[in-house]
Amino acid sequence: MNDKTNSLGSADWEWEIKPGTSWWNISLAELYSFKDLLLQLTRKEFLGLYQQTLLGPFWALIRPLLTVITYVVVFNEVIGIPTEGVPPFLFNLIGITLWNLFSEIFMQTSNTFLQNVEIFSKVYFPRIIVALSTLWLQLILFGIQLLLLVAVYLFCYFTGLVDFNAGQGLLIFPVIVITAGIGFGGGLIFSVLTAKYRDLLSLMQLVIRLLMFICPVFYTMSLVPQKFQWLAQLNPLSTLFEYFRFAFLGIGSVNSIQLLYSFGFMVVIVLLGILIFNKMSDKLIDIL
Repeated sequence: MNDKTNSLGSADWEWEIKPGTSWWNISLAELYSFKDLLLQLTRKEFLGLYQQTLLGPFWALIRPLLTVITYVVVFNEVIGIPTEGVPPFLFNLIGITLWNLFSEIFMQTSNTFLQNVEIFSKVYFPRIIVALSTLWLQLILFGIQLLLLVAVYLFCYFTGLVDFNAGQGLLIFPVIVITAGIGFGGGLIFSVLTAKYRDLLSLMQLVIRLLMFICPVFYTMSLVPQKFQWLAQLNPLSTLFEYFRFAFLGIGSVNSIQLLYSFGFMVVIVLLGILIFNKMSDKLIDIL
């Protein structure tokens, strides 16, 4: 603890060490002072992700491409799921791109404590900086995949396979923000749980795989039986996939009330994630 004494004899403290942790101990000024660390961690993770690989960052494009090709063969050619006149490759690429944004942010944020315990135990800095660096990294990778999606979309547009509507296209931005927020907030919560119970990682991976089929990634909500529509709408991600697809293709059922529901869910889970993360971050270091 460091202090300075002014002319009146009172102390102006620079640091204050308290015996406990609070639910909300985030200072925006403090986070801003660590902006360089945030950038360095993001850069380190990006470079480390593709170090000693043959194709480097191109893997960010190859993985969704291989996934989309598999989906086209299995779900469109074999099973015969309709794409409402849209080229199956573009239809599935739209869903996979948004799904990768959610799943990667959620899974990577969930590993915050397990992957950084050595750093956390040696030096002080706001722990949430590491989670934010993960968020930024995944947004960068999503940006690369989004460029691929736009390129495929433009090809389909100039060949007359799809139409373009600038007003609809703007809808992708709130959808991206809400999707990333849900993944980030959920990841913060589960980062605490996986730090205490490591076997949850395997369960989470299974749940994420199952959730992909519950979300309208490779189909539209119109294909969901009417008696199950209410159940599908309880999933805040369902509306986001419908809006994301509508922004590009103009197809699908969109509902502003459902979008507000997804936004409200995102706000709640982000706040809850931050509260739990802050309260438990220091305690978990002793456990790990």
